[in-house]
Amino acid sequence: MPTRIRLDDRRFALVEDPFTAVADDIDVPPGDVIISLTRFQAEGDRLLSEGRAVGVRLESEETVEALAYDLPRIAVVALAFPKYRDGRAYTSARLLRERYGFQGEVRAVGDVLREQAGFMVRCGFDAFEPADGSTPEQWERAAHRFRHVYQRGADDRPPAFVERAQ
Repeated sequence: MPTRIRLDDRRFALVEDPFTAVADDIDVPPGDVIISLTRFQAEGDRLLSEGRAVGVRLESEETVEALAYDLPRIAVVALAFPKYRDGRAYTSARLLRERYGFQGEVRAVGDVLREQAGFMVRCGFDAFEPADGSTPEQWERAAHRFRHVYQRGADDRPPAFVERAQ
């Protein structure tokens, strides 16, 4: 099984991935899968009724609103970064966590670099498939590079003005 970096209680670790990412043009294998939004809309009910854990991959042009009704049944939402400079997945992660209260895994896939770690964690990502071959230790250093934050985020870290008031 492929591996991924997982964030748990502010610690990053390399863990096995129980999910198989399945392209639209191949048959769905047995086990837990991550499929496209299009395929989920067509086959999601059947796959879920089989007792599988199902994840959905959203491309940057697809909106989380399309999943709003189904979020309680979904185990993973994989948000794609087609290029590291495309930030639409940050907004999607924040909406999943704050507006929709999604408690499952929010995974960053695609052109994911460790320099983005701090921003991704602040927006609600908790799993990462790095494109740069970086290690969990490198991700942890990058995510905790700055002690203070200046605005609220999905990670519930107190902003500097709250820290000063205490």
